[in-house]
Amino acid sequence: MDLELTGRVVLVTGGASGIGEAITRALRAEGAHPVVVDRNAVANAALAAELPGLITIAADLRESDACRDAVAETVRRAGRLDAIVNNAGVNDGVGLEQGSPERFRDSLRTNLHHYYDITHFALPHLKAARGAILNISSKTAVTGQGNTSGYASAKGGILALTREWAVELLPYGIRVNAIIPAEVITPQYRSWLEGFPDPEAKRAKILARIPLEHRMTTPEEIAAMACFVISSRTGHLTGQHLYVDGGYVHLDRALT
Repeated sequence: MDLELTGRVVLVTGGASGIGEAITRALRAEGAHPVVVDRNAVANAALAAELPGLITIAADLRESDACRDAVAETVRRAGRLDAIVNNAGVNDGVGLEQGSPERFRDSLRTNLHHYYDITHFALPHLKAARGAILNISSKTAVTGQGNTSGYASAKGGILALTREWAVELLPYGIRVNAIIPAEVITPQYRSWLEGFPDPEAKRAKILARIPLEHRMTTPEEIAAMACFVISSRTGHLTGQHLYVDGGYVHLDRALT
């Protein structure tokens, strides 16, 4: 199926590693022009060296001005903006007992505020293109995880904003959807596993709880859904929370 993404300019935050990198690669394979906005300049350069012509922008999206400038530079260098994928964030483990009010607010700044800021500054361009917005959330928003109040709150806020923006942007034909991953094996996830006394035992315990094939979702599977959702092939899809998780969240625990 031709997703009709050829030539479309898509801004991807956190697009140089993990799920974001997979989305960047998938978009390129579909003929789109992804623009990577990532604070890791080294990762940006490595990916750009592998994908000639890739536009990368190093930016700390915790600063609103950086979000504004990233959108402006995207349009300046790519000539237009057709869609955005809000993805950047980190499960920073800011809990209720072990955290603090200051760390909680900083977690929201890291994981939520830039979703609004990027979208706000991109809106005039998305209106012109009748574009699409895709927000990457997390199963922590609906299941909880424990000891991650900041991240879970941010990801829950992202789901609320997805529905709110889908309503607000109806007059402009802009579609807004969210993908909710669960257990996705990324470098960040591997690093988290390594923090346990027996990483392999922890991994096996997690896999046993995933109903479909008892394996983790791959970043490429999230990326495939991302490309489909922002494509014109899903032209009547908006306001949806899409679970790509092997049944982790919704299927009967008795299955595992």
